[in-house]
This record gives sequence, structure tokens and C-alpha cells, in this order.
Amino acid sequence: MQCLAEERVCSCFSGPVTHVGSVSLNRSEQMIFDYLEGQPDERHFWQEKVRSIARSTPDGHDAGRRLEVELWAYLVERSGVVSPFKEQAEREGLPRTSMRNLSDHLLRLWTVPRPKPKPSL
Repeated sequence: MQCLAEERVCSCFSGPVTHVGSVSLNRSEQMIFDYLEGQPDERHFWQEKVRSIARSTPDGHDAGRRLEVELWAYLVERSGVVSPFKEQAEREGLPRTSMRNLSDHLLRLWTVPRPKPKPSL
């Protein structure tokens, strides 16, 4: 159950959220995003990583795939040492979960949009 009220998304699974707009994130993606928002050093590290991947990858889809792999590795690493990742891993294990929506969201959020290719005549 979700509702849109005063530009805030409400969910029966969490409190009001103001940062995802129309992006649908799974629980693991949302947990990473919330963690990055609350940890300035981690957020800065990931902003630079996202920008670096975007610069080094000419295709936006490839950048999303590369970032998705990095985000999954980050979730696995954090699950061994940091709350709330550790608690979720203890409760549910670490089944492979897609991080693609989050990777695409971070690319849109933290990079300059790529110019669209001109249509061929």
C-alpha cells in the first residue's frame, strides 16, 4: 500500500519517504540509499564512484550494469559489519537481489545527463 501525499510517498513498510520520487526500489536498494543519505562520507565516496563509472563507460546501460555489480558487492560487504545490513542478512540471508533500479537512480541523481543521440536520417 502506497499513497502520494504532499509530495511524500507513504508505505506500509516504512515511514514517509521524500527522496525516491517515482523510482521503485526493493528493500535492499532502499536500505543502501537510506544508509548513504545518513552517512556523508559514504555518500561522498559513492557519488565519486558513480561519476567515475559514468565517465569511463560510454554507454549508459553499461554504466548501470557496472554500478549494479558494485552495489551488490557493497551490500554483501556491509552485511558482515554494519547495522542495518547485518540484521537483515541474519534474518533473511543474502539471496542475490537486483540493484539495477538503485544504480539507474544514482546515475540520474549524481551525474549530468548524457546527450541523446541524434536520429539518423
